Amino acid sequence: MLNQVDIVVVGGGINGAGIARDAAGRGLSVTLCEKDDLASHTSSASTKLIHGGLRYLEYYEFSLVRKALQEREILLRAAPHIISPLRFVMPHVSHLRPAWMIRLGLFLYDNLSKRNILFGSRSINFKSHVSGRPLQDNFSKGFVYSDAWVDDARLVVLNARDAKELGATILTRTRLISAHMENDGWRVELMTQSGQITRLFARCLVNATGPWVSSFLDKQIQPGRAKPHHAIRLVQGSHIVTKKLFDHHYAYIFQNPDHRIIFAIPYMDDYTLIGTTDLDFTGDPDQVEISADETAYLCGSINTYFRQSISPDDVVWSYSGVRPLVGQEDANNPSAVTRDYHLELETLENKAILLSVFGGKITTFRRLAEEAINMVSPLLGVDKPAWTATATLPGGDIPKGDFDAFLIDFQCQYPWLPAPLAKRYAHQYGDRATILLQELRNRVELGEELCPGLYEAEARYLMKYEWAREADDILWRRTKLGITASDAQVARLKEWLIAEETQDGR
Repeated sequence: MLNQVDIVVVGGGINGAGIARDAAGRGLSVTLCEKDDLASHTSSASTKLIHGGLRYLEYYEFSLVRKALQEREILLRAAPHIISPLRFVMPHVSHLRPAWMIRLGLFLYDNLSKRNILFGSRSINFKSHVSGRPLQDNFSKGFVYSDAWVDDARLVVLNARDAKELGATILTRTRLISAHMENDGWRVELMTQSGQITRLFARCLVNATGPWVSSFLDKQIQPGRAKPHHAIRLVQGSHIVTKKLFDHHYAYIFQNPDHRIIFAIPYMDDYTLIGTTDLDFTGDPDQVEISADETAYLCGSINTYFRQSISPDDVVWSYSGVRPLVGQEDANNPSAVTRDYHLELETLENKAILLSVFGGKITTFRRLAEEAINMVSPLLGVDKPAWTATATLPGGDIPKGDFDAFLIDFQCQYPWLPAPLAKRYAHQYGDRATILLQELRNRVELGEELCPGLYEAEARYLMKYEWAREADDILWRRTKLGITASDAQVARLKEWLIAEETQDGR
């Protein structure tokens, strides 16, 4: 007899992990499968912002912006260790947008949703404001407003971690091979990378595969079904990282003549994150990478504003992702395509429930997940109310959400940790850092330093609690330490991981 679950979620990005968490918290039995690592595609390739989307106001997306601004407040409270306030500076360029239009947009941005945490917007003079120092002399005034920064891949992992603690099964590196409608549900076949087959019976199937949402319906659902009601437009977004271009904690939002906007954001203390591009994508989402033209475009955008010019030779890291956007409007401008989402719920001939997720943005994942489970739970006979709006994510149980105070207490609790390492542990793991450090009394007990800043104790924690199996899982998604790791150090980490897997019998 097949193992039975209420829901199988396919896709380990932010939407899939959020849906699994919400469902498990309402008492539903859930299995999530992801063909690669958690957050290994679109969800780790964002601009790493929790924001309302100021530029979406130009496209009259007032409902989306309001929803995103509401979620911004919720998420700041839910995960103050990985989500933090960030002030953005917009230099004024009169021939692109008049000052009155920007003021009106910022007024709406400040007031479309209630703010309890973030400061409002204001005008600034670059002659007296610290953010003016890196800018070219022709920029004399601008505006400053608030949004938030997020460690996007860790946000996915923490949702998956919470889902597991609430009873869900999380299967990484496990692909759904097929799903057949059968006996009021789905007969699902899953296969690991090693070829092991698992068969389940699920009452509901959730297609949260992001860029693969349409191809999943065509290829994995059997027998064939009708074409989905929503079209998906794949858009490539790329980012570059350079050594830091300024010495303050403000971020920049730059306007370009092509009506796109570019962010320049403080990144990991020593770097600047620059992005993003918007290009139609027609290839394999597994093979996306930044092009030379995109790199040149981002460098050129920065050089229009900053005194310090950059070239492709200054790029120390780059990444790209494919965003699945809903609809085909404004074919000449991918930036104008909505970032909102659509949930397509179907009860098929044999009463099998199928929910497909089209579009979305990282800021609204929690609302999307809540709406998804609100739709399917009555069909599954569950009437528990939504709960995630007031819940913290793992590590986020910080008194009053005051991360600065938490960091001071954490450093006092572990005085033997070097300050940069203590700060990183506090940011990445929040109050769960005590699990990582339990019974450790000094730096030596952290074990071998496998890569700069990465010790054995942390690597073991990531394997045990966060599904890390490969070097990239640790260096680029659970941490961002890959940016300073040499080829030899990465090779050493790979050797260590193989030895650990063998020793543990995995």
